[in-house]
Amino acid sequence: MTVKENNVKQPVSDRIGMMKQTQPDLYVMRLKALAGDLSSLQLAAIAEVAERYGQGVVHLSVRQGVEIHHVHKDDLEEARLALGEAGVEMGACGPRVRGIVACPGSESCKWGVIDTKQLARELDERHFKRETPSKFKIAVTGCAHNCTKANENDIGIRGAIEPRWQSEACTDCGHCLSFCPVGVIERRVDEQHEAGFRYELDEARCINCSVCTSLCPTGSWVAGKQGYTVLIGGTMGKIPRFASELKRFAETEAEALALVESAIAFYCEHGRKKERFGHMIDRIGLDEVKEEILEAALQRVEKE
Repeated sequence: MTVKENNVKQPVSDRIGMMKQTQPDLYVMRLKALAGDLSSLQLAAIAEVAERYGQGVVHLSVRQGVEIHHVHKDDLEEARLALGEAGVEMGACGPRVRGIVACPGSESCKWGVIDTKQLARELDERHFKRETPSKFKIAVTGCAHNCTKANENDIGIRGAIEPRWQSEACTDCGHCLSFCPVGVIERRVDEQHEAGFRYELDEARCINCSVCTSLCPTGSWVAGKQGYTVLIGGTMGKIPRFASELKRFAETEAEALALVESAIAFYCEHGRKKERFGHMIDRIGLDEVKEEILEAALQRVEKE
């Protein structure tokens, strides 16, 4: 399929990420910044293209994207090629998977539980620009601080741990009681224990964050397990919807990726044109959607 501009045919794929402005013949060029990262050389190329073909201004979107506004339609192809030489890829728009958003994660953040950048690269390779019934947004966040707002995306992946208390390291300072953001740690008298006390965690109410394990001064709180919480169906826009929990604790990256693949496949099969993923979930029913996605993901993991 092609579109026609000035009697010159271009593949539709070359025009993805180029959006008409209000002003006649002017376009916005949306650029990809995977997980919010661009090299200094890429930034220099973007600045040069903005100066030459736009108005010398670069706009940063709320989803870690970069946009160059006020590019004339006759200059789009030259601008795209100039950016491509520096390794800058066009972003996505329309009914397809958009750029993957991610926080720094365990690479540099003390709260980070998972390698968000690696997971974002894997998701990008598998799904970026994949066609879907409506726009589709994926966010990866390293922990329960939720800096990339995973709950507001069609799929959100959040780093998670299952904390465990190790009695031998504990000095009974009690700091964890005040550190826990949801107050699910309790100190109990235990005469059968050598120290005469123990600390317990209400696992049902735990949000699987890394606060206790990160701030415990003696290291008595440790990560028993480390994994991923997967959320589905979040969206902002005209009809906001907070994401629903698909799986609270996926133990491996392979399982998390299988859940994402199964969720997108289900949406592509059952979603109506221009219907957001979350609104499709509400139409069909959350329990039914979760059951089918979880079963399909399990089958994918077993095949690998």
